[in-house]
Amino acid sequence: MRDLKRAPIAAFIALILLMVASPAHAEDGYRLWLRYERLPAPARERYKAAATEIVMESNAQLAQSAAGELQRGLSGLLAMPVPLRTKVGRDGAIVGRIQSAVGVGSEGFAIRTTLIAGHRATVISANDERGLLYGSFALLRLIQTHRPIDRLAITDRPKLELRMLDHWDNLDRTVERGYAGQSLWDWQTLPQVKDPRYTDYARANASIGINGVVLNNVNASAEILTAPYLRKVRALADQFRPWGVHVYLSARFSAPMDIGGLKTADPLDPAVRDWWKAKADEIYRLIPDFGGFLVKANSEGSPGPQDYGRSHADGANMLAEALASHDGIVLWRAFVYSAAKNDRAKQAYDEFKPLDGRFAGNVIVQVKNGPIDFQPREPFHPLFGRMRRTEVAMEVQLTREYLGQSSGIAFLAPMWSEVLDADTCSPRCATPVRATIKAMVGVSNVGSDRNWTGNNFNQANWYAFGRLAWNPAATPSGIAEEWTRMTWGNDPRLIGRVVVIMLRSREATVDIMAPLGLAHQMATDHHYGPSPWVCDLTQPSWNPCYYSRADARGIGFDRTASGSDAAGQYKPKIGDCFANLKCVPDDYLLWFHHVPWTYRMRSGRSLWNELVARYDRGVGEVEAAQRQWDQLRPYVDAQRHIAVAASLNRQRIEAKWWRDASIAYWQSLSGLPLPSGHAPPAHPLKWYQAIHFDTVPGYLAPGAGHQFSCVPPPGGPPCAL
Repeated sequence: MRDLKRAPIAAFIALILLMVASPAHAEDGYRLWLRYERLPAPARERYKAAATEIVMESNAQLAQSAAGELQRGLSGLLAMPVPLRTKVGRDGAIVGRIQSAVGVGSEGFAIRTTLIAGHRATVISANDERGLLYGSFALLRLIQTHRPIDRLAITDRPKLELRMLDHWDNLDRTVERGYAGQSLWDWQTLPQVKDPRYTDYARANASIGINGVVLNNVNASAEILTAPYLRKVRALADQFRPWGVHVYLSARFSAPMDIGGLKTADPLDPAVRDWWKAKADEIYRLIPDFGGFLVKANSEGSPGPQDYGRSHADGANMLAEALASHDGIVLWRAFVYSAAKNDRAKQAYDEFKPLDGRFAGNVIVQVKNGPIDFQPREPFHPLFGRMRRTEVAMEVQLTREYLGQSSGIAFLAPMWSEVLDADTCSPRCATPVRATIKAMVGVSNVGSDRNWTGNNFNQANWYAFGRLAWNPAATPSGIAEEWTRMTWGNDPRLIGRVVVIMLRSREATVDIMAPLGLAHQMATDHHYGPSPWVCDLTQPSWNPCYYSRADARGIGFDRTASGSDAAGQYKPKIGDCFANLKCVPDDYLLWFHHVPWTYRMRSGRSLWNELVARYDRGVGEVEAAQRQWDQLRPYVDAQRHIAVAASLNRQRIEAKWWRDASIAYWQSLSGLPLPSGHAPPAHPLKWYQAIHFDTVPGYLAPGAGHQFSCVPPPGGPPCAL
């Protein structure tokens, strides 16, 4: 990361004025977790004495952003003006200073209660201006969550160097796998129109420690690298800069041919290498703190170095060479698969493990959390802990492509922590995934909707990503409570219930859609709703039946030595456990094993009975969340309460649809009766198989729109979903 250059003070003041302008809407979710609502009277009195004035001893750009944020936050929380001063003049000063701070490194900070000129003060100190900004947000977070600040001795620093959101946004403002409206970036009006929302977006990212943003889709258009679009990118970079957020771009590997007039994109061709160097120089002249390129290559039909008989390392290193003199980096995605391989889950490891140690020092290989594709539950990716001589990033998905999209609640911190905490070698070697990565990258769920994420509770996944990228060992329960207090309020009658709903929501989603290690049972292309019966697509791994391998005898994908041996890609003790029916966790049973419907589970139930019980448990959890949320009506503003209640109702309808359609299909194969006490599906299997959607939000095809278009089955569809 490079030091940010200071902008002219007039430009900075203009940005602060844009930031301070409050939206003229009530509780519509726009303010996210930065609401800064007036504290209750007893709490206000406790904090007033410790926040009487703000003294920022640095004129650096980010330090001045921190000063403005402290003033904005404290004035709102305490319901009184908190002035900016040039020196400490009374007790209760909050002081920001850049000084040698031991143990916090770059971007870290210390917060101490101390005496300055005989006055009691709270000092936020850091080695650089980024640390001052993050420390200021941390202090405000303490007050927002009603934590004491009268005797502080805090040091904190990010555990990962790069903490980045990746927008799958297209230049026509459609968003692939986006469920929150159009793209936030209005390319048509940039660079002339600089929407204040761009500043608010950067400020929200800074508040949770996110320091990088990829502006465009990994399925990139080369046009983003043309001069007109680079000027638009510069305009966004200018608005992000006061908040410590660097811009990155997804680069199409064939850009030298698409927009450069060359006849090849071969990474070893001198003309191609020169073209990329010239393009990098052009970008850095416009944006001196540009972060670098994210690349999807030789995956799902995208161009890449393998088109020329070259390796992923050859392609990545060519781009790394172009960026090296500017301190830029290349993030090279490891998401690759083709129809030629016998198990999609093995392909990234097979292609990238042999290249370990061959990537340049400014290349980070970006690995999805699991070996397939952001499924509701996957074992951790086998590349974690195996790329010992290569920098690795963990890629997760905030947008809920496979987890109900924009319906109800699916808090994903437990999912990500499950992977981050997973031991990569054995229970005794103590090398969790989080110790093997340098960066976290999250596929953004932000769009143009007023509440940013299309669903008030989806904001929690944005927040949780930032907090886990800052500290991958943070607990989901702690993050959920923190977000709840800042977003909904500090009433203890509210906090406990909301946190419980959140922490149970991801497991409920797994039970509804992919219990016991099943994966990819969603409908084709748009991934909305159940379609476990689909088996006729040309690419085998696009078919849900490919993953279930279900037939009259049993269900599950054999990834032991007798099958694809994907378990063998893990270190021996981990892989041996996955391959052993006596050791593999129930949650991964059908991921690694094909077992009979009558297989006896640890619960004592047969597999068939356990599967039905899991579906019903998931539906029950959603219904319980509905009841709990209804009881919170007195403690939540009406506007947001109604919006969440409607979304939960939709999630309940969808959960029953998933449950009934899945059970109807599995029963058609197994021929087994339903266990006692479990209701039959509401309709015959053919009724569910007749449902299909022409367009849904986030559909792959550009211009597909944001409305559901359902073709109903006989007897009436669940199209009112």
